[in-house]
Amino acid sequence: MNRLITAAVALPLIIASIIYPPLELLFVAIAVAAITIALYEFWFLARRVGARPDVVVGYAATAALLVGFFFDAPYVEPRWLVLCVVALTVGSLAAEMLRGAPFDKMILSVGSTLLGVLYVVVLGGHLISVRVGFPRPALGFPESYSVSTHLLSFFLLVLMGSDTGAYYAGRLLGKHKLAPTISPGKTWEGAAGGTAASLLMAALAHYWFFPELSLRAALPLAAVMNVLGVTGDLAESALKRSAKAKDASQIIPGHGGFLDRLDSLLFNAPVIYYFALYYWR
Repeated sequence: MNRLITAAVALPLIIASIIYPPLELLFVAIAVAAITIALYEFWFLARRVGARPDVVVGYAATAALLVGFFFDAPYVEPRWLVLCVVALTVGSLAAEMLRGAPFDKMILSVGSTLLGVLYVVVLGGHLISVRVGFPRPALGFPESYSVSTHLLSFFLLVLMGSDTGAYYAGRLLGKHKLAPTISPGKTWEGAAGGTAASLLMAALAHYWFFPELSLRAALPLAAVMNVLGVTGDLAESALKRSAKAKDASQIIPGHGGFLDRLDSLLFNAPVIYYFALYYWR
């Protein structure tokens, strides 16, 4: 019941922030909040294995990176993102060194600070750039055409279809474990169902609202997204297993933590951004 109530409240807000151009900043606010909390959840898992991530340095880099993504730094000024990563690396090492002895956890702590920002913020931040970075006349679209709405609708439709197809195919047909040591509930039959559903959703998106994305491109893109979504899900499950945690947190009733909800999106956020950038260049 909690799961349904949460979805009933959250989904309309997310959909509205995607569909209606005036609500662009609402999408950005939701994304920033989700990324910030997911990063904290990652560091919570890191602390369970003895790491001491530097939250101050990490969140300073996060703020700078998110500002860059808001102004579409991957396209307009990619050097800004590189500079932020360089500053994060130097700052993490310097801060951990200045903490003083003992130094036995220094590599683990610096690594958790860096990986948290790279994994959650750098990957997830691309969704902000998708929302604010399109349309772009240089790609051949008029200012009045909301490419971002279509891209993000395609993105969520494919990934939600993949998750739903995998869930029901796995429950009905699942017999062969996909990755039993990481996620015992996942099966090859579920993965096949998720792939079929993602392709179906891609075709639906093409004929329903996104004819500018050819079917010849939409189907391979959906297949890649499906594979990366499963990979991202398994990677996050492995992180939780390493920390001996069932969920990243219990902040979302019925859904676990933000990191649990973002796992398949994080690996795919750069894919949809750079695909659009080069597909219409």
